[in-house]
Amino acid sequence: MTLPALHNTGVLYRRILSQFPQDITLAFAYGSGVFKQHGTNQGQMEKNMLDFVVAVDDPVTWHTMNLLQNRKHYSILKLLGPKTISSIQNEHGASVYYNTLVPVDGKIIKYGVISTESLIDDLMHWKTMYVAGRLHKPVKMLVQSENGKLRAALVANLKSAVTASFLMLPESFTEEDLFLQIAGLSYAGDFRMVIGEDKSKVANIVKDNMQHFRILYSNILQDCPQAVYKPNQGKLEVDKSPEGQFIQLMALPRTLQQKITKLVDPPGKNRDVEEILLQVAQDPDCGAVVQQGISSIVKMSSITQSIKGIATAGLWKTVSYSSKKLMKMWKGWRRKPSVSQTS
Repeated sequence: MTLPALHNTGVLYRRILSQFPQDITLAFAYGSGVFKQHGTNQGQMEKNMLDFVVAVDDPVTWHTMNLLQNRKHYSILKLLGPKTISSIQNEHGASVYYNTLVPVDGKIIKYGVISTESLIDDLMHWKTMYVAGRLHKPVKMLVQSENGKLRAALVANLKSAVTASFLMLPESFTEEDLFLQIAGLSYAGDFRMVIGEDKSKVANIVKDNMQHFRILYSNILQDCPQAVYKPNQGKLEVDKSPEGQFIQLMALPRTLQQKITKLVDPPGKNRDVEEILLQVAQDPDCGAVVQQGISSIVKMSSITQSIKGIATAGLWKTVSYSSKKLMKMWKGWRRKPSVSQTS
């Protein structure tokens, strides 16, 4: 029996989620199987793999239960047991353990498991920007616990995305410019954008999801003291004075501030962060320095997480998944001339 209405509601996603251990603090679905992207129709969208991330307080217990319920989801690493799986999850890559190309309820899914502690750390400090970057874009939130620290971290992550984007944009710009900048943060420096991803991915994400981005960011933009937001015109102005940029730099996540200071401060000088950021705020290339800092975070986590993914997925699934990504990249490349002619 087919249930087409499920594709337009959260019911399909919740049904899939119900097949996992339920001790979950946060769960969301994301990607091209959940949100329509420019250049794809409903039929193509429904064939796409569904991507999920679940956050759990106790990864060892969760994997213990999941190995009992869904042992076939795991690669050969299942033989090492839940403690080793949890160590691989927490200590390597972006602190996420992915099971991929898993058939559930007639769909093919991929799901990542992250500890609540690691998630909060990434949201607050952009340690890897791996899950934080996915949450810069619209997602289908399925479970959200009453964890106050987690809720505050989710908002802080969105504010950080706005602040970083302001530093890389000119004094005045459109909503679309801002959302393109935000959506592109987690792809800056990602080696998969060179090979394996559709080059027009960021534009495709934003083009058909402007309203979803507005819902996500409108309150933050209206409350932001460094910007003038004109939602009716879809335009913004931001303070580009050295003082304004210094305030924005001081509000950036800790890891990004550290990357920026490393880029600017010569070895052995050891000036404090505030002094260095004051110098960057007065630099005409301030936005480029911020971009470099973000790229260095994303580059490292994308490489280490992808290497880890070969072990967690297994060789056959890795080859199958990578070939599908390359096919999407090829289709995007072939489609690109016609997209540019219509824009």
